[in-house]
Amino acid sequence: MTNENTCVLADGCKAAGTDACTRHCTHFIAMHGASGGGGRSAAAGLPKEYRLVTLKNSPARADQSEAYKAAEAYAASFARQFEQSGPVAPADRIKDLYLFSESPGTGKTTTAAALLNEWLRVHYSGSLRRGLDPLQRPAYFLDVNAWQNDYNEFNRPRVPDSVAEPAAARYYRALEAAKKAPFAVLDDIGVRDATDGFRGDLHTVINARITNQLPTIYTSNIALDQLWQVFGERRLADRVGDLCREIEFVGESKRGMRR
Repeated sequence: MTNENTCVLADGCKAAGTDACTRHCTHFIAMHGASGGGGRSAAAGLPKEYRLVTLKNSPARADQSEAYKAAEAYAASFARQFEQSGPVAPADRIKDLYLFSESPGTGKTTTAAALLNEWLRVHYSGSLRRGLDPLQRPAYFLDVNAWQNDYNEFNRPRVPDSVAEPAAARYYRALEAAKKAPFAVLDDIGVRDATDGFRGDLHTVINARITNQLPTIYTSNIALDQLWQVFGERRLADRVGDLCREIEFVGESKRGMRR
């Protein structure tokens, strides 16, 4: 039994669909781990349900045809990562994306995860072709809601150390990974009811990525021109909007309807 449906490297891989395409493949192990649940895919912080989603197999594709045209054009720019070291002119850099819909469940997160997987594939395959060692974490997926939950967990009064310490460790690991990864998804950045401390850390992540010209995909239920109301200031929202293309996802929530 071949392995092409359980590996994000299969698209473009000469071994896909052949007897060589198995879980013993060194490239499969590098991307997904020997168990299929590790490797660079897990290091990227991708939730398990998104680790095999691609632009081709995404369940959101049928309902969001215009958004997927834009997503495929965006993915075509990923090879530029091998041409860019140091400051890059605005016209030449890989841009940011802002995936927006007022309704949840329209496929924003699924699409962002598919694009992250495409980045993983291009980075891994492109590095090997150029004689480079692929990074262990070339991309990172930050679920901002889960991250905020960890923040709240270790900042509540009278929280036992056995609960607070692991939450704090997870939180600060995610903070550093989200700041430094060459490519990142910040999922659901329209956080509300956030403390000044948490909002400040989110601002730190976004500022670091913008300052270092690290391409980022944002997903949100808040339109880009309204993001300043969530951030509490226009300056950071304006920086997010700079060199960032907004793509609107249409329709109503499909959560619970797809298999």
